[in-house]
Amino acid sequence: MASDLETRIRNVTAVLGPTNTGKTHLAIERMLGHESGMIGLPLRLLAREVYDKIAARIGADKVALITGEEKIKPERARYWVATVEAMPRDVDVDFLAIDEIQLAADPERGHVFTDRLLHARGRAETLLLGAQTMREAIQDLIPGANFISRPRLSRLTYAGEKKLTRLPGRSAVVAFSANEVYAIAELIRRQRGGTAVVLGALSPRTRNAQVALYQSGDVDFLVATDAIGMGLNLDVDHVAFSAVRKFDGQSFRNLTPGEIGQIAGRAGRHMNDGTFGVTGNCEPFEADLVERLETHTFDNVRVLQWRNRRLDFATLDRLRDSLREMPNEPRLTRARMADDVIALETLATDREIARQASGQAAVQRLWEVCQLPDYRKISSQSHAELIGTLYGYLMSPEGRVPEDWFAKQVAFADRTDGDIDTLANRIAHIRTWTFVSNRADWLKDPVHWQGRTRAIEDSLSDALHEQLTQRFVDRRTSALMKGLRDKEELSAEIAEDGAITVENHFVGRLSGFRFSPETQAEGIHGKAARSAAAHVLSRELGMRARRVAAAKADAFRLSRSGRVLWRDEEIAEFQPADDPLKPQVALLADEHLSGPDREKIQARLEAWRDEVIAERLKPLVEIARAEDVTGLARGIAFRLTESFGMLKRELIADMMKSLDQEARAQLRKYGVRFGAFNIYFPALLKPAPAELSATLWTLKNASARGIAPDAPPELPRAGLTSAPVQPATPEELYRAYGFHVCGPRAVRLDILERLADLIRPLLAWRANPDNATPPPKGSTGDGGFVVTPEMMSILGCSPDELSNVLKALGFWLDRKTMPKPAEPAVKPVTPAPTEPASADVAATPAAEAPAASPDMPAAETTPQASAQPDSSPIMPEACLQHDVGEVGKGETPTADGGDSPLPGLPHQEAAAEGAAAPTAAPETIVIEIWRPRRHRSEDRVGAGRREGRHDGERRDGAGRNRRHGRHRNGGPKPAEAGSSVAADAATAAGGQPHAEPQRPADAAAPAEKPRHGAGHRDRGRERGEREFDRNRQRQGRHRDDRRDDKRRPGPAIHSAAPPKKGGVDPDSPFAQLGALRDALAKQAREKNPS
Repeated sequence: MASDLETRIRNVTAVLGPTNTGKTHLAIERMLGHESGMIGLPLRLLAREVYDKIAARIGADKVALITGEEKIKPERARYWVATVEAMPRDVDVDFLAIDEIQLAADPERGHVFTDRLLHARGRAETLLLGAQTMREAIQDLIPGANFISRPRLSRLTYAGEKKLTRLPGRSAVVAFSANEVYAIAELIRRQRGGTAVVLGALSPRTRNAQVALYQSGDVDFLVATDAIGMGLNLDVDHVAFSAVRKFDGQSFRNLTPGEIGQIAGRAGRHMNDGTFGVTGNCEPFEADLVERLETHTFDNVRVLQWRNRRLDFATLDRLRDSLREMPNEPRLTRARMADDVIALETLATDREIARQASGQAAVQRLWEVCQLPDYRKISSQSHAELIGTLYGYLMSPEGRVPEDWFAKQVAFADRTDGDIDTLANRIAHIRTWTFVSNRADWLKDPVHWQGRTRAIEDSLSDALHEQLTQRFVDRRTSALMKGLRDKEELSAEIAEDGAITVENHFVGRLSGFRFSPETQAEGIHGKAARSAAAHVLSRELGMRARRVAAAKADAFRLSRSGRVLWRDEEIAEFQPADDPLKPQVALLADEHLSGPDREKIQARLEAWRDEVIAERLKPLVEIARAEDVTGLARGIAFRLTESFGMLKRELIADMMKSLDQEARAQLRKYGVRFGAFNIYFPALLKPAPAELSATLWTLKNASARGIAPDAPPELPRAGLTSAPVQPATPEELYRAYGFHVCGPRAVRLDILERLADLIRPLLAWRANPDNATPPPKGSTGDGGFVVTPEMMSILGCSPDELSNVLKALGFWLDRKTMPKPAEPAVKPVTPAPTEPASADVAATPAAEAPAASPDMPAAETTPQASAQPDSSPIMPEACLQHDVGEVGKGETPTADGGDSPLPGLPHQEAAAEGAAAPTAAPETIVIEIWRPRRHRSEDRVGAGRREGRHDGERRDGAGRNRRHGRHRNGGPKPAEAGSSVAADAATAAGGQPHAEPQRPADAAAPAEKPRHGAGHRDRGRERGEREFDRNRQRQGRHRDDRRDDKRRPGPAIHSAAPPKKGGVDPDSPFAQLGALRDALAKQAREKNPS
């Protein structure tokens, strides 16, 4: 290679111009025109690219590749491709070219390019390729050099500032640190589908793979450091600077306009125009800088970095002195200390190293070892220590690096697990050992270790490429984007479940009229998938819109949360409006649905809304539009509409008092029922209307009551007559759903009215001596009742739950002590004739009929009572509301249900048995009787009305009560109680407890006993007693026992009956007991006529 100063100007041509002028391509063509040639390139990556291109044209056996880490030397190589640092000096060729000659001014590597500029020559032709800024420097250093200026093949313009998410496709983003590159790449992956990454720390193989990923079109973006400015041929349309400040190894500094122009020039390759701009936190470029970049006008390079190439290896000190020499030519300056000089200076202070470097060969070997690149970038001291170790091995008696030590170092890097940083660190280490293995005399078997280290580096590079691709590239979206670019019409499919696939890639799901892009953790944010699926969504949405517009009413369904479902997919939602029966319809659709389709769907859903409300809530809609409902009835109709057809009666109590029969008839015409506790539409209690009413109420009141629209409160299941109250469900919502909240239990409105219908006749029934009617089952005859199984059955609840319901409805519990019922013991001694017994039973008064069938009268009278509220003009709204109670809240009846000891025969027989055995102390039980509450003032008014209406029998009864005082059990006597409750049933008194407290039975009995026997006796009762006494004598009981029984207070327990007039009071439930006694006595007389 020519190196003499005298031959410097021989056949030297400088081809200068901006990027994208075809300089490298020109050099390759010129080199192949000679018999031999060599080209020096700034990057190993670029050298490999040029090598592959030449080998493809003339054959790999004629091309050699020389880099610091890779050497491919065919035996008869004619052309040499090398990095500038690795260009062999002992090869003489016809043609020689040096690319990117402007790097001679670079502080780190500039001295190498300056050396090649001054001394590297081809025999026939030498080309210097670089920027126009090198013209004056070359002209001064190489007088007589030829200059060729090449214009840029395309225009380069400034595009201003753009967000990362708004960058156009085929863009390269430039950053100046690994962390910034990773952050930008991660953002682009989420927003735009993926990016390739090019870093100086990557191995050439990894960089090649990343560049190929970008060049193939799998990704549209490239994030890189300023390495892309070094001659890489990329199809880049736009270059975006995320920063213009870098660390050059010594300090942070701003990029020069020439450096910015070198990087920006990567945009617009060949004949395609390119743009550049800024992104991220980078400030926009000033106008002056923009003009210089667009016109490629930069400051000329003034000085070049230089280092003495004539080194003195006589001693270590003389080598160091020769490296410190200053240049003696203009435009040259001594380069700062590079890594090799720093390592040499560090090792020179080591006594062992200084001792070993005692001769010329030893010093030259030390300088050769110092050329080892610092790939690891740990620290200069660490790098110097590694060089010292290698030099020590090379200066040992063996003169080579030990195989076992080298194998151990290589093995540390022979792993492909770990993240990006771990793999990059291993690659840096293995590149060091690759460089060592390519020194021919450093290892015993360099060829083996070259293959071994190359294989490890390749495997690590491939693993790193996979990691980079996995982290920064969404392969599915990248392939989809490539398909979008390459094909005019996409192959898209929409499955039955709404899954959309484009080019066999799942991009999202269509639910109703909303498209949900795929947003998995490794997927994109959604915009790329949206843009891909938009090609096929418009056609599918148009078809769906036509189907919805033509769908029948049963094709739609309204959910509890107010969402309209079509084919089980949400397409709209109801929103609150001023009119509770006409909510607004809001479509659930995105921007892919066209305007005309949106209007068609809106019109159909609004028509369906009107249809379903008019069908399910027909009474409400009709009464809201009714013109014949006027006056006070119109106000009640409005209140019913506002409350969705279920109105609590007590809320409009004043209006109901003023509502005449004509107004009531107007409301009944539209289906209104005036119940004891509520005014409502029975037709709206069906499941479908009730659920719609609850949904509309939730829509109207959700925000005010703090209810989440997507999670409506729980309501009773359809078909239930009552259910436990949920604390989170408002009482108004229960009412709109058709349930009345009674304490901890909600009861359906019609079931509550049926309960009232069952209770009403039980409260009103009184014993009448003139017409002995059997008592209804559960009635006590004194204005109270006991719980019956029918009550629990219709509510579907337990006795305790029914008790709480009754308390909530305004009833209070009156507990009375009664004899414990016993099992009847009817066992005749001899068979009695059938016909006489039948005749006697037939002759028994009507009051004895329950003895044969105690439950039948209750079963007969209950339907009559339950039908009463709708048919009677007095009882329905006025009577029961006040008699049964304008109430509080609560639940739960007694455990005995309707099996009261008072009205039924078995208990009467038990009482008869107790009367037959007066000497035994009777057992007692507590009977729970429910009574309505009454107001004190209204009770007085009711009493006055009762006296006015019942002037005969009832007034006499009242006088009798005044004569005899209170009943033994402390309550009013039966005549008084009966008249009081009956009067209350005809008036509007609502709930007052008894004025006097209940007294114990045993305390009242002795004082009442003389009065009890003072009345006249009924002859039928006397006969029954005589016959009963005879039976007792025949059974071995003494007559004195009966006299003792009269003196003892024990039997006085039977004084729960009203005062007798010479026998059993016919008003008392014990009249049946007397009838039974008479029947038994008659049978005994017929059996024993003597």
